[in-house]
Amino acid sequence: MAKKNKNESVEQEKVETSTEAAETEEQSAPTEEQPSAVEQELAELKDSYLRVMAEYDNFRKRTAKEREQLFAASKASVVDALLPVYDNLERAVAQETSDEAYKKGVEMTLAQFVSAMEGIGVKMIASERGSAFDPEKHNAVMHVEDENFGAGVIVETFQKGFETDGRVIRHAVVKVAN
Repeated sequence: MAKKNKNESVEQEKVETSTEAAETEEQSAPTEEQPSAVEQELAELKDSYLRVMAEYDNFRKRTAKEREQLFAASKASVVDALLPVYDNLERAVAQETSDEAYKKGVEMTLAQFVSAMEGIGVKMIASERGSAFDPEKHNAVMHVEDENFGAGVIVETFQKGFETDGRVIRHAVVKVAN
């Protein structure tokens, strides 16, 4: 009987050991349904990496756009400060003088100033006599009834306007026919 009990206990130990081994294998061996801890960590790191890269790309685009806007605003500010010089040169050319060399020098200075403005992308707003009035680019300070012109047509320009990069620096000051 002692032998029988001994055999039973050995068999029972074998069954318990094999059961424990099977449970250990199930716990340690990843199934296809459950990713291992390493695979989960890899997926999390990959997701984190992609998010950081997307955030950096957005940051780069945003700062480039801000830099362009700052440059455009700075350029407009500098040009706005120089426009009184243009106005004075234009008035000097319009004045009669007996010294033709002086008049030619002022005209050349004005032409050089206009050329420099065009070189940095500043354009004059079209405000010639007979052109259409655009409230986004023109500032009407006078209205006149004139049969020779249709409604909303520029009759006279008092001060020229300027724009750069689609942004108005100074509106053209005009007289408009009704």
